[in-house]
Amino acid sequence: MEPAILGIDIAKQKFDVALVVERKTITGRFNNTPEGFNMLERWLVKYGVERVHACLEATGTYGEALAEHLHRAGHVVSVVNPARIKGFGQSELSRTKTDKADAQLIARFCGAMQPGPWQPPAPEVKELQSLVRRLEALNDMLNQERNRLATADDIVKDSLERVITHLQQEIKATRKLIQKHIDRHPDLRGKRDLLETIPGIGPGTSAMILAEFGDVTRFHEAGQMASFCGLTPRHRQSGSSVRGRSMISKTGSSHIRKALFMPALAAIRYNPVVAAFRARLLANGKHPMIIVCAIMRKLIYLAFGVLKSGRPFDPSIAAAA
Repeated sequence: MEPAILGIDIAKQKFDVALVVERKTITGRFNNTPEGFNMLERWLVKYGVERVHACLEATGTYGEALAEHLHRAGHVVSVVNPARIKGFGQSELSRTKTDKADAQLIARFCGAMQPGPWQPPAPEVKELQSLVRRLEALNDMLNQERNRLATADDIVKDSLERVITHLQQEIKATRKLIQKHIDRHPDLRGKRDLLETIPGIGPGTSAMILAEFGDVTRFHEAGQMASFCGLTPRHRQSGSSVRGRSMISKTGSSHIRKALFMPALAAIRYNPVVAAFRARLLANGKHPMIIVCAIMRKLIYLAFGVLKSGRPFDPSIAAAA
């Protein structure tokens, strides 16, 4: 008997499933709530299925609770980059776009590609991720209010200034919470200290890397980490006529790409390895933004090196890599 496959198309309030068992496909829809998760388990039992290989797209926070529930229940769970699912659908020339059809597509992808199992992050990493993403949201709100203040009428300026002051206080408090949280957990504290030996990576960036990457041992090489956050180059070249400008793939965590932009600029000034790397790219005529993206990717490689080896940043080793 072939193993049962469960394709899941997740949304904020509901999720659609496509169960493939004994070459038959059965579809269903459930609420994206703990009760909905329990109903899914009963639904599987109804069709004589005790264990599935469940597959869903990595779509932010909507699918995290369901993935953890299925993992705790003993199912194999794969959380896959949506770009892989999209590419698989394009290879099938699939044109139907509904939640039900998407769940069936994900199930076919899972059966054909057999994606690797997902492991939930450790509790302290999940809590750190919540804190870091909250800090990111607060900073976004602060920037929005500052932009409004720049063009606001006098009648609303007091209100905007009060909100800005409150947001600044919340940002300061959240940064302290992040620092205390990392200090309380020896593994996180040790990794943070290693990351911050890399010139250009400070407390905010190290916290983001620890929150978004989790355990780096799940990556076999630095390139996989770069792919995870969408910093691998995508080339556009075919024959002698198509020679488009290279760009990053952006098929990964936007949180990390956003967090690495300013550290990349700082690393140009303070990190000798990065400065030499930039000089080589400039000499080759690379576009300034391509260089910044390459430096962001370089920082990921350096972060992978110190975390994987457990040794502080060494310019001589990094320069030879």
